[in-house]
Amino acid sequence: MMRQTDRMIDWCCDSTETVMRKIRAADSAPGVLDTIFDADYFLYGAHEEERLSGAPGEILAQRHGAICRGTYDGAVWITHMKAKAHGPYAGLKLPAAKVLGDHVKNVPESTVSIVPPAEQATFREIYYTEQNQVGYLYFDFYNGAMDTDQCYRLRDAYLFARSRPTQIIVLMGGRDFWSNGIHLNVIEAADDPAAESWRNINAIDDVIYEILNTLSHVVIAALMGNAGAGGAMLALAADYVWAREGVVLNPHYKGMGGLYGSEYWTYSLPKRVGWHRAIELTETCLPMGTKTAKEMGFIDAVTDGNVEEFERAVRNRAGAIAGKQWDFLRDKHRQRLADERRKPLAVYRAEELRKMRVNFYGDDPAYHQARQRFVYKGAMPPKAVIKPVTLSFPDYRMAASG
Repeated sequence: MMRQTDRMIDWCCDSTETVMRKIRAADSAPGVLDTIFDADYFLYGAHEEERLSGAPGEILAQRHGAICRGTYDGAVWITHMKAKAHGPYAGLKLPAAKVLGDHVKNVPESTVSIVPPAEQATFREIYYTEQNQVGYLYFDFYNGAMDTDQCYRLRDAYLFARSRPTQIIVLMGGRDFWSNGIHLNVIEAADDPAAESWRNINAIDDVIYEILNTLSHVVIAALMGNAGAGGAMLALAADYVWAREGVVLNPHYKGMGGLYGSEYWTYSLPKRVGWHRAIELTETCLPMGTKTAKEMGFIDAVTDGNVEEFERAVRNRAGAIAGKQWDFLRDKHRQRLADERRKPLAVYRAEELRKMRVNFYGDDPAYHQARQRFVYKGAMPPKAVIKPVTLSFPDYRMAASG
């Protein structure tokens, strides 16, 4: 068995490539143990940096919660860390800058465009490219979890993609995970986990609302990696869902302490599989492969091959649709208006959030306890469990107004 001593990083002697290999070999568990500011942390999520450089081990920059550290021949981004046995976040895997707190308050923020220059290696969670009247929006969040800020940035990136003079938008997600919904670790680390849960679920709902109301483009969800919970429902907001053979879907929430779920699933899931099957999927809490998903209509097409082959197939198929989508968009417009007259999206959202609010703020702490078991891997958290209480909070109907 490989031990921490076998993959210990020597910042003075290890190249960028070696540092990345060591961290990736221990990702997503147990992480690489390292000492920063005289304290022990586990490191996760390594990305090469091509332009920044500095003294080996020095923290050079931060970006969207990640930190950039120098190596002897360049630099590497580390997206997540976990304090081994100290501080308020001990045992929680979180964005690295959040874990380090005041230690990095004077470290400069390194900004990056979502439209990447060619062949520049760096860390970017969201980026956008275009080819043959098709826009491709990538969002590669660590383990597929999306916190409130990431959801807002994804929404803004999507609105940028929708403003472009293209005909099709393809939501590519990430290589390993398409999306797994809200970020339970960040929620657990919040001063008020119930309030952060509420903010996070509304932020991802805002993303989905914009996708559902896109009448100018055909929207395709292309799943290179797995999707679960709210991430699986996020994919259903698209007009078409294509998946790579071998992708695993978990379109349910109940295992997280009876969580009801939002993401407009009560609108989009029954439209694809029928109400009876929708209840079955969300209540039985079983994983689903691509063959079963296609047979029931959850996804529309399956392509075999590795990630690179899948991406090429998606580009070929999306490019073939471009220029032939006008009848589809006309019918899509009519259907959306008919659906809205029958039952507005705001009503679906309000009904879902009413039940989510009970999960977050009600007397039953099942969701909070299940979240703690998940983020601490079944162990008791180092801080006392505080039973959620009913607090004064903005009315759910305001959050559901779109």
